[in-house]
Amino acid sequence: MSPELEAMLGPGGLLSERLGASYESRPEQSAAARAVERAMQERSVLLCEAGTGVGKSFAYLLPAMLRCMAGETVVVATHTIALQEQLVRKDIPLLRELLDPAGVGDDEDEESFAASKIRPVLVKGRGNYVSIRRLRLASQRQDKLFADPAARRSLHVIEDWAMKTMDGTLSSLPALERPGVWDRVESDTGNCMGRKCPTHAICFYQKARRKMERANLLVCNHALFFSDLAMRAQEVGFLPRYEHVVLDEAHGIEDVASEHFGVSLTEGRVMHLLTTLYSTRTGKGYLPNLTLMSGDAGAVESAMREVAEAEEQTRRFFESALELMPRRGAFGSSEPGTARYRSAGLLDSGLAAAMTRLSLSLRALRDVAKLEADQFELNAYAQRAEMVAQAAGTLADQKLPGCAYWVEAGGESALSGKGRRVEVACAPVEVAPLLREHLFKGEHSTILASATLATRGGREGESVEHAETAFGHVMGRLGCDGLGEKAVRTLQVGSPFDYATQAELIVDVRADSSRDSSAGEAGQGATTYTDTLAECVAEHVEATDGGAFVLFTSFATLNAVARRLRHRLDDRPIYAQGIDGSREEILTRFRDDPRSVLLGAASFWQGVDVRGRGLRNVIITKLPFDPPDRPLTEARGELIRARGGNPFMEDALPRAVIRFKQGFGRLIRGRDDQGRVVVLDGRLVRARYGRLFLESLPPGVRPRVVE
Repeated sequence: MSPELEAMLGPGGLLSERLGASYESRPEQSAAARAVERAMQERSVLLCEAGTGVGKSFAYLLPAMLRCMAGETVVVATHTIALQEQLVRKDIPLLRELLDPAGVGDDEDEESFAASKIRPVLVKGRGNYVSIRRLRLASQRQDKLFADPAARRSLHVIEDWAMKTMDGTLSSLPALERPGVWDRVESDTGNCMGRKCPTHAICFYQKARRKMERANLLVCNHALFFSDLAMRAQEVGFLPRYEHVVLDEAHGIEDVASEHFGVSLTEGRVMHLLTTLYSTRTGKGYLPNLTLMSGDAGAVESAMREVAEAEEQTRRFFESALELMPRRGAFGSSEPGTARYRSAGLLDSGLAAAMTRLSLSLRALRDVAKLEADQFELNAYAQRAEMVAQAAGTLADQKLPGCAYWVEAGGESALSGKGRRVEVACAPVEVAPLLREHLFKGEHSTILASATLATRGGREGESVEHAETAFGHVMGRLGCDGLGEKAVRTLQVGSPFDYATQAELIVDVRADSSRDSSAGEAGQGATTYTDTLAECVAEHVEATDGGAFVLFTSFATLNAVARRLRHRLDDRPIYAQGIDGSREEILTRFRDDPRSVLLGAASFWQGVDVRGRGLRNVIITKLPFDPPDRPLTEARGELIRARGGNPFMEDALPRAVIRFKQGFGRLIRGRDDQGRVVVLDGRLVRARYGRLFLESLPPGVRPRVVE
């Protein structure tokens, strides 16, 4: 470890002096910092699994900030907003003050910021920023643009907020009755007037852009990073050149990368664009109020007819997509359903042509619009229409090779119309070749960090530099193997916490006997299984007097168990994801009441940090295997079988193990935490593959079986 890192992390170092008793030098953190430092020096690839409590953010931020001081640029991308806020508001300011105290000044002052050796910035996508010019334009035309009083009230909320906001981004915007109003006022590339804009000097986005161009430590989310990476594959991009990239919470990057290298189109997105231009129901919209230099109303009427035709083609496109869905009861609930389609020509093909005609019509209006502001608005709308046309054509004709194509529908009445959500999408079956070419083979270093990357845990007596077999699945899925001369290193450091004394693992197999393996959760045996599952959950909640996370793999099961628990545990608060508020709202309520219970799926398996007695019981209702009929899961399985492999052992099982580790990791977040993890799935101890789940857990954790 370099003298600079030793001076910060070692016993009696600067961090110890600054934080006092709240800081202790940890060998695991030092090992991770050394590995990151080496990877940055070599411009190599590092996969680093660091257990909870290691302090991995300091372990990569310190080497990163030292590289910034040497004149290099580092990008740090995270999956969750919570981690971004921790980095930007807490960790980076603290370390920056210690590393470069003379350079810490007023970051809002451009000259002061540019003079600092470490120049951090939180990077957000352009659509997060309000456009002052567009907001003024929408305000002037509100009576003509918005038929709905709720939409006008939402506009007024934005106006009041814009007078007070410091950064002009959505992060501080109050909730809107009509969120779609934001579309009228957001900053957008297609209608940006640049230096010709009358509000250019005070533009929130332009100010943020100038700061980003001067920055050398850029913090963003995975979505923005991989959107930029996909654009770079087409020789365009958003982020400046960088020498190093750190992807924290890296266990989720395959899904994010797959999404951004694919294509998707939702019915709501297309209809929102069309009704913004012209609502055939109310007669309101942007086009009816457009003034042309020639005064030719016929051109506007022609464009409105194109909107009406595009609306009809949109209905046909998504109705043809719904025809591919199996007729199942699942669509009567909020549980989404998916159907894969394997050949071109199954979707109605008229939407692409209709949106292309609309785009051309809007460009023609742009050339004769009287006001310059309208010329820019029309340019943006034309670009968006063309993007829809390209997406529709790609999805209908399956133009992207190596992708799985599918339809996803949900909502209260997904097959009948009202309240439905319909999406048609495609994504690469394998992102490894794309990431290998566009990410890992670059001249920059790439550090992947997470508490859950390996499929088995470290054991006493093993070296710190763990065998690559533990990282084999993630390396193969992401494409950071086979890089030729570029070094790829792995490191696995365990948690400093004593899980053997802090955490109890209970495997309750009673629900297994009522599960009808042939019918599944939605079949004939579902009622019996759900009743037994709910009763087991209730007993374990009562055993710890609440303070429980209950993790599900299915929203349908979550909803069914929630109904039963509300009757069974009517003396305590129960918060169910998707029913009782947003993710942040129910998490806040859960933290406020130590006897409460939170039922979550999907995102609650990871990225949630509740310390102390607030969370003392994590109940995993089922081992988290992906549904085998999920389009990408199915397509990956077919590809593995075609190569002569075993999809379960090579793909399904490693993914489930990593997600299981994420769920288990919700419990112990500090040295003083105590609690239990309850698994209501007997396969953990009865199935031959169950040992792989157990081997992935921290040393000293042993299951206690309840029958």
